[in-house]
Amino acid sequence: MKFEFLAQRLFNTPLAIHPGKAEVIMAALSDRLGLSQISRNSVRMMDDEDKYGFAEPGSNNRVGYDLVGGVAIIPVCGTLVQKLGTLRPFSGMSGYDGIRQNFLTAIADPNVKAIMLDIDSPGGEVSGCFDLVDTIYKSRGTKPIWSVLNESAFSAAYAIASAADRIYVPRTGGVGSIGVIWMHMDWSKALTSAGYKVTFITFGECKADGHPEIPLSGEALERFQKDIDQMGELFVSTVARNRNISAKVVRNTQAATYMGAAGVNLGLADGVLAPDAAFRALLAEIN
Repeated sequence: MKFEFLAQRLFNTPLAIHPGKAEVIMAALSDRLGLSQISRNSVRMMDDEDKYGFAEPGSNNRVGYDLVGGVAIIPVCGTLVQKLGTLRPFSGMSGYDGIRQNFLTAIADPNVKAIMLDIDSPGGEVSGCFDLVDTIYKSRGTKPIWSVLNESAFSAAYAIASAADRIYVPRTGGVGSIGVIWMHMDWSKALTSAGYKVTFITFGECKADGHPEIPLSGEALERFQKDIDQMGELFVSTVARNRNISAKVVRNTQAATYMGAAGVNLGLADGVLAPDAAFRALLAEIN
């Protein structure tokens, strides 16, 4: 996997991710500037898991969740991306595509009495997130849907968690980071120091805006800020709808994170429970 592909998923694209995780990813990518691809074994492993094996709901034995006591446990773990191509988390990531397929399969499966979103994620890409959130939200009332945090749900992961009927967070877990971040990497000085000069030949004055080879102009920054503000307001209104709290309360969090009971007090979660205790409570409700 080339660095350029990884950088494309991180820079110059809106992210709903905890800032600390974004910094870790940036540092990891910087360390890998000299690597051109991942190992052949990893590629083969992804190829092996890159088959959904679609079948009629209820008859698909290759689902990406565990069925325990009538509860479909759907993992939402690691960094979240729009398209991963696997039904289960892989290499520290979960795909909205896999989560959606698991969720829709579980909703249609007569053997599934309830759905538990098993969440431990700092968030990830904005692209695809809110469509998945709406899919989950619109399925409320079909079967009980609980988000059980093991241990935290931040940013895009919290958006997903909020779509469920209930959210339970452990005392040392966290919720929040309801915001959007966009990072522009300016390589222009580094390229100049290395003796490189990049010339863009474009049709359209804005065509090269955001490219790392040139500084970000004030006009481009203003335009991108409007996009981020629009996405942020979508995040706020979605959480307010899902949690039945005012948009003002959500907006006033200013993308802060809240541990355990603090998140419950704000209405961002329903209770403080360890993951196993929350699972037992769900089993008791359906049996």
